[in-house]
Parts: sequence; C-alpha cells; structure tokens
Amino acid sequence: MWVGLPAPGAEHLIVDKFATQFCFIRASQATKAGIQSRQHSPTDPFRVPDMTQATLQTNPLIEQLQWRYAAKAMDPSKSVPADVVERILEATRLAPTSSGLQPFEVVVVTSKAVRERIKPIAWNQGQITDGSHLLVFAAWDNYTVERINHMFDLTNEVRGFKNEGWENYRQMLLASYPQRDAEVNFQHAARQAYIGLSAALMAAAFEGVDSTPMEGFDPKALDDILGLRARGLRSVAILPLGYRLVDKDWLVNLAKVRRPREQFITEV
Repeated sequence: MWVGLPAPGAEHLIVDKFATQFCFIRASQATKAGIQSRQHSPTDPFRVPDMTQATLQTNPLIEQLQWRYAAKAMDPSKSVPADVVERILEATRLAPTSSGLQPFEVVVVTSKAVRERIKPIAWNQGQITDGSHLLVFAAWDNYTVERINHMFDLTNEVRGFKNEGWENYRQMLLASYPQRDAEVNFQHAARQAYIGLSAALMAAAFEGVDSTPMEGFDPKALDDILGLRARGLRSVAILPLGYRLVDKDWLVNLAKVRRPREQFITEV
C-alpha cells in the first residue's frame, strides 16, 4: 500500500516494502504463467484478463489436467521414482484445510503383500497392485482438545510468537468442536482430506504420473488392515500411483468429457 508521510513543507509518498514485494511476486507469477499483458481496473490493477480457450490449452498445468484421466490399467513393470512421489506428497501436505488444522494423514503403501490384502476389499481393482504406490487418505475420527491444541501450538512455534486474535480463535474452536458429535467431526475432517486428494491428483498429473481416485473399498476392512482406528484415523479415499498400460486400458483413447464452461461456471 502507499503510505503518506508528512514532512516539513512537503508530503512524501513511499512504498511499503512488503507491498512492493507482493506486487513483484504477483507480476512474476503472471509472467511465468505466460500472461504478458493485463487489463487494469480501478479496483484491482493486477486483474488478469480473460483467458481464451486457446491460451488455456497452452498452459502447462491445464495441458496436464487434460492429459490425466482415471487410469483403468497400470503397468506393473514401472515404478514412480521416489523423488516424484515426494513432490506429490509435499503438494498434499501443503493443501489448505479448515482453520489450518490439517485433520487427516496420508499412508503410503508400497508393500506388495499389503496391497494384495487391500485389493479384495476394494472390488479387486487392479491399479491397487499394479501401480507402484497406494496413497490412503485417512481423516481424524474426531476433533479433540489435544489435537486442536497441538496444531495451534505448532503454529505459534513455527511463527515464533503468539497472537491474541489467534489465541481467541483457538478458544472458540475448543469451545465448539470437541463438544460436537464424533461423526459430525469425522465428516468435516473427511472433507478436508478430499482437498488433499485433489492436490495429489493435480500434482501427479503435473509430474506425468497416472492416478486413480477411489472410494470403492470397505473402509472398516481397510482400517483394520492398516491399524488406522487405533491411531484415531478412518480411511476416506485411496489413490494408486503408477503409469498407464495403454494396450490394456479401455479408457485411454476416449475423449475427456466435461460440461462446457457456460453450463458449469456461473458468474455473479
């Protein structure tokens, strides 16, 4: 923001250094995204102009999202490199969650024996064993005082200070979340896990890795296999990672079908 500083006989305008950095970062991000021009407006001088369909198609992220699909057959001879998996997991860890509580965890299953046990309780879907990694998204079974305090304490530790407003917000959550029904809290936590799942899907696509999100499994049986209930967790979704087996996948060459923008987006 611009700040006016009065001085004897004159007024001087200086630019707050944080605002300068913010503007530079936004401009740099736009340039990296291939946006060379901007349409200025009084309310937001950095508003990006409407992107044409042709521009969208040449955007690297959009191109990879067009490329991805829920692979129906994965090549068991190929394994996703460890560094690529770590980037996918990091994107998942960085996903936003309500109040920053991060009320879910990801279990990475690489053991073929364990995945063989999971396959029958997941409709025998081949990607579970033919992919090289299986990500299990497991939400907290409940919000507790201990869990809420842990995340608020972690925030204070990382940031190096306490904030009165933040501490008031902590007390508000402590006065409401733990008192709610456990199933209500689990369902809320599960919705946060789906945000992480979405981040993993997009990160995998960006890395050129195939993935197949699944809800078709027996969560109680999966929880038993992985010992999740003892850790206060319940499985929500699973995501095999691997590489498509083109000659065995009936879906690979079919067009991606999504509703057109005008049927999907409403602008108010």
